[in-house]
Amino acid sequence: MRIGYARDSPHDQTLIQQQDALKKAGCSNIFIDNAGGGKAKRKGLDKALSLLRPGDTLVVWQLDRLSNTIKELITIMALLEQRGIGLKSLTDNIDTTARGGTQVFRIFGALRILMGERTKAGLRVARAKGRKGGRPKALTPEEVTLLLELYNNEEVSIPEICQQL
Repeated sequence: MRIGYARDSPHDQTLIQQQDALKKAGCSNIFIDNAGGGKAKRKGLDKALSLLRPGDTLVVWQLDRLSNTIKELITIMALLEQRGIGLKSLTDNIDTTARGGTQVFRIFGALRILMGERTKAGLRVARAKGRKGGRPKALTPEEVTLLLELYNNEEVSIPEICQQL
């Protein structure tokens, strides 16, 4: 079974064009998201993925409609491969169900490994230079000490502590 997925873009309104192409490609169901931002929850994609079974194919008009980032695309590709689901991108001429199509999954898998290795190497270099990851501390050690003293003092309320610090 072929399941279509379309997503609009605030810059390039091609939703109708995508739907027409997906229908022409033989998609039995087409799921749509109108989310413009990369962080928005994509219920249409979630529904499409939940409906797909091994041997099915997820069809998109273009790979950038499936994902906003390479990292997310690689994650989705890995998920599809694990579940035995093919991917077809109509305008990118990618079809993992065609002869040699599994090579596309292997390439994306290799990219995933490469990105992970580069991230780890970058973190090692940063640590060697004395840098620590994560968000900067909101309070200094002195402020943390003061916070604990105020908190343990039953005469000071939490709103007063927040206002002071």
